[in-house]
Amino acid sequence: MERRRGRRRAPKRTPLLGSYIGYAATFVGAGLISGAIVHHPLDPSRYTLIAVVGAAVFLFATVLNEFVLTKRRPGVTRVLGIVTASLALSFGIGMLSGGLQHFEDFPERAAMLIPFGLALSFVAYVLRHEPARWRSIAGPAGALVLITAALAFVGLRGIADGMAAESGGGHSHGEETAEETEAPDEADPGHHQGTNTGTPAAGKPERTATPAETVDTGHTDDGHSH
Repeated sequence: MERRRGRRRAPKRTPLLGSYIGYAATFVGAGLISGAIVHHPLDPSRYTLIAVVGAAVFLFATVLNEFVLTKRRPGVTRVLGIVTASLALSFGIGMLSGGLQHFEDFPERAAMLIPFGLALSFVAYVLRHEPARWRSIAGPAGALVLITAALAFVGLRGIADGMAAESGGGHSHGEETAEETEAPDEADPGHHQGTNTGTPAAGKPERTATPAETVDTGHTDDGHSH
């Protein structure tokens, strides 16, 4: 009887399917956000929509994991704090992971996303999961994260500038060769004009015969004069 009562009093487990959906939605939302942040310059309207969808998926996962599956009933202020911190955390992680993944594709943009994403994700994590330790943001841990982000920004910015200089030099050589190849094409009208001017020049030998004729006529005239 005691064992049966103990089994009955045991807390209910979280539904397995619900836990999986909440877990998967968390990473899917963060992945959509990270991809949208990095690729936003390519197609702003498209990737803005993807970022909004990713944020909605992440917030859905937050509500499911924090309120529905756990059956908590926090106040409005607590709900807004959790939602805001979770959204900031998703964007911070998205900036960090997206910048690391696509640094070679977008070096200048990634050099800014990585350090800012690191700082934002740390602050959002503390406010989201350790709200009682919010003072640690301005403490040694926060200072360490800030210094790391600053060093990362300077270092990655230098690497990005070097990559841009190398790619810029390659493009300049391509433009020079393109200009060199275009130069003969621009000179083609001149060649055509030369051929056009050569046509009358070809007619000049015909006119050279006229002086001979004039000489002959001159002799005949001289003969008549004699």
